[in-house]
Amino acid sequence: QVQLVESGGGLVQPGGSLRLSCAASGSIFSIYRMGWYRQAPGKQRELVAQAPTRGSINYLDSVKGRFTISRDYANNTVYLEMNSLKPEDTAVYYCNAFIASTTSGRDYWGKGTLVTVSS
Repeated sequence: QVQLVESGGGLVQPGGSLRLSCAASGSIFSIYRMGWYRQAPGKQRELVAQAPTRGSINYLDSVKGRFTISRDYANNTVYLEMNSLKPEDTAVYYCNAFIASTTSGRDYWGKGTLVTVSS
């Protein structure tokens, strides 16, 4: 069993910063990628940033230059540093990872953490 546990959401004023964290634990053989999605009220879930173990990091166009994704490979953790936050960044942010056990691989999701950008 694999779990993804997120932390770091909250209320922040426009222009402020937040750092999200997500730690994977359980029966992990290999992690192929980790990333963050978000879902605003009434909108579809969208990919914010993704960091594959091999390959290039990619970002949603609207967060380029403001958000930075990073991974701590030793601790199976992914971070999302969010700067210059805007009200339109308000959403539930979900951690996602493709993780292989010794027998199979699949996508896993965290429960989500709410980020609210408001004055």
